[in-house]
Amino acid sequence: MSEHSNESTTLDESHPAAEEVQSDSEEGAMAQESPKNSAAEIPVTSNGQLEDSHEHSFNRDLKRSLPVGLGLAETKITSHGFDSTKEGVVEAGPFPGGRAQQKSGPVVLADEVKNPAMEKLELVRKWSLNTYKCTRQIISEKLGRGSRTVDLELEAQIDILRDNKKKYENILKLAQTLSTQLFQMVHTQRQLGDAFADLSLKSLELHEEFGYNAETQKLLAKNGEILLGAINFFIASVNTLVNKTIEDTLLTVKQYESARIEYDAYRTDLEELNLGPRDANTLPKIEQSQQLFQVHKEKYDKMRNDVSIKLKFLEENKVKVLHNQLVLFHNAIAAYFAGNQKQLEQTLKQFHIKLKTPGADAPSWLEEQ
Repeated sequence: MSEHSNESTTLDESHPAAEEVQSDSEEGAMAQESPKNSAAEIPVTSNGQLEDSHEHSFNRDLKRSLPVGLGLAETKITSHGFDSTKEGVVEAGPFPGGRAQQKSGPVVLADEVKNPAMEKLELVRKWSLNTYKCTRQIISEKLGRGSRTVDLELEAQIDILRDNKKKYENILKLAQTLSTQLFQMVHTQRQLGDAFADLSLKSLELHEEFGYNAETQKLLAKNGEILLGAINFFIASVNTLVNKTIEDTLLTVKQYESARIEYDAYRTDLEELNLGPRDANTLPKIEQSQQLFQVHKEKYDKMRNDVSIKLKFLEENKVKVLHNQLVLFHNAIAAYFAGNQKQLEQTLKQFHIKLKTPGADAPSWLEEQ
């Protein structure tokens, strides 16, 4: 009896081991069928504990739900500890018929990302290359080695404009000098008239003589103020024409000349490449040079057209402005030295020039010069 009991006990004790062996064999067979899903075959309950009773059904359902070929890089099971109360987390990639949870975080597309530092470096490189080409073109032209594109008609108009600007500046400078001198004379005449008037009151024997001279000097001072108003109006108009209108046109001319230098620099490069061999190495360079040449040619043509239009409008505006100002200057000077006060005042009305009347509280515009 005791031996039989012992044998039963031994069989009972060995039975769980047989079940474990069988379970291990089944798990091994499943692992061999899907070697990439070994990490996904660890069953986890909601509280992190192992569940022996649903082990096989869980593994079977999980294998059915995952797509074929899904590996460890796409499937991950995370547990916060079997002994803790935190739930395990199962993360899996998208699969047919299921809803995928996308991880938060930026998605970087290498082709669309631009590095600001690299962009600046590229801009500096292009600017340096362009500057080098233009400097080489300028030096080549000054040494008489390089060829330059010349628009004879346009260049002649630009030369005339620059020459006229210098002459207008000289007229402007002389007119300002005349205005300063006339101002000093008018100021002296006014003081002299006051002195004659004072002596006319205090010198009875020369009362009439001092009185005539006082009236004459005061009249000359008044006419001088009117002439100063006309001259200063002439100066302001010519100054606007020279230092604003003409200067704006010359700024466009400078941009045109820069575009011309760039155009000739890239034209020279293209001509040199076309004279060389044409093979697999040079053909891409020739094509790129042709594209750059076309870009600068279009820029040059646009700037040349802009300069032509501005020169045309400038000529029309210059004739109109100078015509009016020269008539004003002539009539005012002639009326002043002729002593024709009425004609002098009429000239200012004709050109809508208003003089500030001297007052006791505020000095005249002439005194503020």
